Amino acid sequence: MVVIDDEQDMRASISQWLALSGFQPETYGSAEEALAVLGPEFPGIVVTDIRMPGMDGMALLKRLSAMDASLPVILITGHGDVPMAVEAMRLGAYDFLEKPFDPERMTDLARAALKARGLALESRQLRHELADGTTIMRRLVGNSPEMVRLREDILDYGQADGHVLIDGETGTGKTLVAHALHAVGPRAGKRFVSVSCLGSDDERLAARLFGSADGTGLPLVEEARGGTLCLEGIEALSPALQGRLLAFINDQPTPPTTRVIAICNEHQPEKTLEDRLRPDLYFRLAAMKLTLPPLRARGEDILALFKAYAEDYAEEYGCPAPDLSAQDAAYLLQAPWPGNIRQLIAIAEQAVLQNRRGAGSVVSLVMAGNEASGGAITTEGKPLKEYVEAFERTLIDNTMRRHKGSIVAVMEELCLPRRTLNEKMAKYGLSRADYV
Repeated sequence: MVVIDDEQDMRASISQWLALSGFQPETYGSAEEALAVLGPEFPGIVVTDIRMPGMDGMALLKRLSAMDASLPVILITGHGDVPMAVEAMRLGAYDFLEKPFDPERMTDLARAALKARGLALESRQLRHELADGTTIMRRLVGNSPEMVRLREDILDYGQADGHVLIDGETGTGKTLVAHALHAVGPRAGKRFVSVSCLGSDDERLAARLFGSADGTGLPLVEEARGGTLCLEGIEALSPALQGRLLAFINDQPTPPTTRVIAICNEHQPEKTLEDRLRPDLYFRLAAMKLTLPPLRARGEDILALFKAYAEDYAEEYGCPAPDLSAQDAAYLLQAPWPGNIRQLIAIAEQAVLQNRRGAGSVVSLVMAGNEASGGAITTEGKPLKEYVEAFERTLIDNTMRRHKGSIVAVMEELCLPRRTLNEKMAKYGLSRADYV
């Protein structure tokens, strides 16, 4: 946190109060001094006086907004400067305090601003990860055509202003994708408000979304103003609430002040989502639609996901991650995965725990999981090439681990020339540095 005021007594007073409130303020007597330590990745906030010699608070706000529009700036103003502070709010200031101000009010503002800053930086990091093809998000991992296309769609739709409908089987990561859409777009750093439409009666849900009759509590449509309103289980909305939601969407300007992301969580064989929503609402939401791929359709992504989650759990439990045999890999690829990624995560954790005590196998866990869900191992729709490649990748990976990255030892054991081994490691995304 940076505090800027040309009056030493005021600067010391603000700094002392903020320090007593648990903050770590750094004080500066001029905007020019403070600019030397402020940058686009500055993790804190700025509290500054408006009236200062040299560069004043308004000029500083413009400089900081041009550098990083999501950096919260709280202005301290005298009574005569209130119109100027209001104009500063229009230009992007987080808020302002009029002298003499309540110290508790300053503390509350600072806490809220720091929280907003943290969310903005997290969103920016997520946006960078999604935009960087060399960095694959742990929870959106995968090089299957379906996942490559999904990441591209997230980047495209994230930059647009229209409402979005997200569909897909349970456990495919729909909520994560909703957060990603918010994070990679111009609303990053604004509010992301999520509400489940499942399990609430009409009256309670209507009060939460649009406000109660007695006017108590801030309705979620207002809380999300300027940001994103995420509705999980959109199919559960009653016809009456669908009408109110449609009216809310239609009453917004273009582009909309608040973006709506609707998630469909329940699927019935005899009914599509289009059957369950009124047509005008459906087409307003489905102008941009994302259908997430089921895990069973993602090929070798299954192995990459299992490995990533198993390694995370192994680190958490302080034990080695289980090595996948070729049989393990084949079973993982053939499983129907009715619970999708959520089911795979559970099996990865169980596999690590079993490996810690030296009992069981990945195959037994997959078989038990499928028996419990009523699914069956199948090769339907999976070409032989997919299994051969999975076997080959698993074999090279295990051998590299066993020999701690010794290329010569791996070449000898697998009877492969160096060039062939290098080509196969490049094909499967294996790097010697990961094993040394």
